[in-house]
Amino acid sequence: MAKISVIVPVYKVEPFLQRCVDSILAQTYAEFELILVDDGSPDSCGDMCDCYADRDSRVHVIHQENGGLSAARNTGIDYAVTNGSQWFAFVDSDDWVHPEYLQYLLEAAEAGNCRISACGFYRSAGEPIPVDEKVTPEALEAEDYYCGEIHEGITAVAWNKLYHRSLFEDLRYPVGKLHEDEFTTYRAIFAAEKIGVTPVRLYAYFQNPNGIMNARWSPKRIHMLEAFDQQIAFAQETGRNRLLYKALEGSIYSTAAQLEQAPKVFRKELRRRLRRSLKLGRELDSGLGYRQLHWAYEEAYPCKILWWLASKVRQL
Repeated sequence: MAKISVIVPVYKVEPFLQRCVDSILAQTYAEFELILVDDGSPDSCGDMCDCYADRDSRVHVIHQENGGLSAARNTGIDYAVTNGSQWFAFVDSDDWVHPEYLQYLLEAAEAGNCRISACGFYRSAGEPIPVDEKVTPEALEAEDYYCGEIHEGITAVAWNKLYHRSLFEDLRYPVGKLHEDEFTTYRAIFAAEKIGVTPVRLYAYFQNPNGIMNARWSPKRIHMLEAFDQQIAFAQETGRNRLLYKALEGSIYSTAAQLEQAPKVFRKELRRRLRRSLKLGRELDSGLGYRQLHWAYEEAYPCKILWWLASKVRQL
């Protein structure tokens, strides 16, 4: 029985898959299994996965019809739970990891008695991960980690973290949603209460020019706003003001950005969302009023009559 399950969803990454899998199999920590979930990839990725399984007993391959990233991760979680793994790690199939990735994350979790640990990452175009000096991990409260400025931008991602299996007893990724991490990771982090954190860069995030995040705008981009809605509701229910302000600010910035990209037919709905978020920001006295976000008000109230209405809140 492996102590750690590394879950890799695989779909149309033929040029990058070997680099990813080889980096995982080269880990200094030995007590792990690698779960490759072939999500109906139309290229040779499925065959590549099977070749790895034939050569290395640590590799397990699951072939399924294409269901998207969330469905593939969920399949891997279900398999790992059945196998009795204590910890999960997610690696995207066009990324790769440092040889000490699992070792260092497990030590960070166990040293702080934490159910999640997280490391730094390196944004790469293909070059190796730089060698950072090892530092002693620290245990942070969930809100300090997720809402802190130091870790801003990577707290919500599924990768670069090690999760205890207890956090996924009732938690799965939302199938069919883009930005699935924004729906899920914060729930695991706040359930964990403490996070073992190291700034050492152990994960290479590949800037794939053909990746999902570089695709043209589509209605699925609105899923990000739905995720922020859920975070806001969670924060209000649990009394977490820092999370509430973070999620609200994220909603405002993301909605305003999408208004510049979306076709005209979607702008009415996006403006409605933006006005609702701006109203909540004023009500909370959160530093998200007109003075700080006048540009967002201009996006929310583009015509003269609506701009006149918005001017009534300029002093708030």
